[in-house]
Amino acid sequence: MKRSVIAGVGSALPKRQVTNAELASQVDTSDEWIVERTGIRNRYIAADDETTASLATEAARRALDHAGLSAGDIDLIVLATATPDQTFPSSATKVQAALGIDDCIAFDVHAVCTGFLYALSVADSMLRSGNASKALVIGSETFSRILDWEDRATCVLFGDGAGALVLSADEGESGILSTRLHADGRHNDLLFVDGGPSTTGTVGKLRMKGREVFRHAVVNLAGVLNEVLEDAGLSAADVDWVVPHQANARILDATAKKLGLPPEKIVVTVDQHANTSAASVPLAFDAAVRDGRIKRGDLVVLEAMGGGFTWGAAALRY
Repeated sequence: MKRSVIAGVGSALPKRQVTNAELASQVDTSDEWIVERTGIRNRYIAADDETTASLATEAARRALDHAGLSAGDIDLIVLATATPDQTFPSSATKVQAALGIDDCIAFDVHAVCTGFLYALSVADSMLRSGNASKALVIGSETFSRILDWEDRATCVLFGDGAGALVLSADEGESGILSTRLHADGRHNDLLFVDGGPSTTGTVGKLRMKGREVFRHAVVNLAGVLNEVLEDAGLSAADVDWVVPHQANARILDATAKKLGLPPEKIVVTVDQHANTSAASVPLAFDAAVRDGRIKRGDLVVLEAMGGGFTWGAAALRY
């Protein structure tokens, strides 16, 4: 059976690191308050010359190096982002040009924090159908551009960054085993940006009702993880690692408990990177591969939930 196998991983972070202490000097908050409620200690904020596309390109290059491939081997780029460089063209085409690829399929996917799972599922379908043979799947965000830096309930939660996977269509036991995606647009007012080209003609700022989002997240994430495992004929006991969307340490803990998974099986990077939206899953995956936690042959489950609401999961054999 042809599957989408992960051939390489990579990530990129802006140069500027912002600690809770630095934020507390600018906003009415404290390190203790942020850590207790979110688990976040640090985040990275993009400079003016660092964009969603430039971070995505850097992550893509590192993933290609890890895979031992050149940019010319890629015939598909799917980039998940809610903060593109421009309204159009897609940031994926900017990455394509920066990598020196003259012609390949390239487009963006917009599902906010679940974006990478949506992008992964789309790329997996295209590889298995034969529309492409090697793909770059990227999550990249500059959420700092849409934050209200006077709203302490939201500005402390987010950071910028990018993560990338190289997928190769191959036969064997490894690769993506199953994916499940969901959306429910009735919850728009719980997590949204109050602007857009068709409404205000502005980018807008992020708005969130954190308590309601937390409640939906725990239920939805536990549910979709069970779905994707059932589709793959697996159980929670078979899982070596869960790589979740890095939104909030308390959501990660609650989801693990609901599934009966020990905390040591959960890859956690929210303390280092904060919530990087569509970039958070591939950033965490790259970190766990690079430090040796995730090894070839491991069964890994990815999951995320974001504004919309959207949520999804994927089970794969690395």
